[in-house]
Amino acid sequence: MNDMPPEERLAKLSALEEWLDYQLRTTRARIQTLRAEMDRDRRAAQRAREEARWKLEPARDRRTVLHRGGCGIWKGGHGYLSRDEALLALQDESLHVEMCGVCNPEPGLRES
Repeated sequence: MNDMPPEERLAKLSALEEWLDYQLRTTRARIQTLRAEMDRDRRAAQRAREEARWKLEPARDRRTVLHRGGCGIWKGGHGYLSRDEALLALQDESLHVEMCGVCNPEPGLRES
């Protein structure tokens, strides 16, 4: 490239710079898209894990409410229950457990 006149070298290097800049912008956009997809997948997996579990809303008016893990009515984020634990809670008469009327946790508790 040193045997070319300076104007021609400048033109070629400028073209290369534009192409590299385009490649960098494209690569950054792809990285951003992949990060967004990974974040969506992570949130979807978390939601699926929550939906496969249950949670108990502490007693109000002497009754405890059983929710699906992803129910938005009660957002208590601590203490998810397995299916067996939810069934035990329902059998415990001292808890006075009722099913949430919105998320309807009962179908997930039925025998498979």
